[in-house]
Amino acid sequence: MIFPFCGTMKMTVDNNITVILANGEFPEHEIPVDLLRRAELIVCCDGAVNKLIAYGLEPGIIAGDLDSLSHELKDKYHDKLFQDTDQETNDLTKAVTWCITNGRKELLILGATGLREDHTLGNISLLAEYNKLAKVNMVTDHGVFEVIYSSSTLESSPGQQISIFSIDSSAVVTSRGLKYPMNGLALDNWWKGTLNEALGTEFTLDFSGGPLIVFRSFRMI
Repeated sequence: MIFPFCGTMKMTVDNNITVILANGEFPEHEIPVDLLRRAELIVCCDGAVNKLIAYGLEPGIIAGDLDSLSHELKDKYHDKLFQDTDQETNDLTKAVTWCITNGRKELLILGATGLREDHTLGNISLLAEYNKLAKVNMVTDHGVFEVIYSSSTLESSPGQQISIFSIDSSAVVTSRGLKYPMNGLALDNWWKGTLNEALGTEFTLDFSGGPLIVFRSFRMI
């Protein structure tokens, strides 16, 4: 079982971590870097392979249309390639598809933000689709994105930064335990649930509509 975030700036995961490495900014924060090092399997989007190798790690699977992969790397990792030339999906989705098809239903995505804002927004929004099929969290150098489909109480720490998004703009949210309360707030624009702050060790989101994508920052206490 993967616990997506611990308010004491720790992540508790099982011993079978499946990490998907996307082709955004390579992780630098100690939490995503530690997850990458501990991963039982790294499913690497083809554009991120060179970064992973330069860091000193090897891909377990390389997924994508493989147009970013050199002939040398295709030869070296010929038995680790998953090619999908469908132009209607991006490489991150192809990596998630491989994992789900191969029975891996608890996934951590790293390297999915930074470099290009359009890719960042697209990748974050895709979490709502991925979580219909598996438990997928996105870990950045600043915190964790996760998806919730029903009213939930989430762990936090005092002062921890919280942002909440409704992808389809349908959610109406009431919160408890946040510095700026939401009382039946309609999240009909992405900015409306952002830049909040936890007051204590947990907060509750009661909502209709949704799903919600919740961001919790890493916090040292």
